[in-house]
Amino acid sequence: MLMKILDRLEETLIASLMAAATLVIFVAVMHRYLSGVAVIQDYVIHWNLAWAQEVCIYMFVWMAKFGAAYGVRTGIHVGVDVVINRLRPDIRGRFVIFGLLAGALFTGVVGSLGANFVYHIALTEQVSADLEMPMWLVYLAIPLGSFLMCFRFLQVAWTFIRTGELPHHDHAQVDGIDPVEAANEGGPA
Repeated sequence: MLMKILDRLEETLIASLMAAATLVIFVAVMHRYLSGVAVIQDYVIHWNLAWAQEVCIYMFVWMAKFGAAYGVRTGIHVGVDVVINRLRPDIRGRFVIFGLLAGALFTGVVGSLGANFVYHIALTEQVSADLEMPMWLVYLAIPLGSFLMCFRFLQVAWTFIRTGELPHHDHAQVDGIDPVEAANEGGPA
């Protein structure tokens, strides 16, 4: 139950950040073009959207950190495993476990160093340029995303040890669509 909540929270955060960033970019671009239209110019030129670029950058950083953890959980990360897949299953398993644990160690170290950095920057009064938001909130993406990714590496390693299976993403599958049903409905008449 707790894992489903974490999974849903992760997916909701990524989707919300993606939607919000898209909306902010759309509004900023429309503002830029509408500011050049004589009839509308007097109304929109007074809107201050200087913060739009900064907020989008921060949202993409958060999206990338949590998206990387999602990628580990679902198996959509790009991996060069041609040599690993040609090994005997027992040796392949050892290399897979080593790779997953190395990923967990790396992201755990990055998360720890990031937490230390966030702690020290929180002691300052540093704020972002346009939003004037405390910078520790911006940098909080590093430890949170890295620790979540570390957890996902350990989760995948544990599942691999128990079942011998890694998460696999089928690029042809779309969530919510049954491929058999879609083939029967969408064929030529």
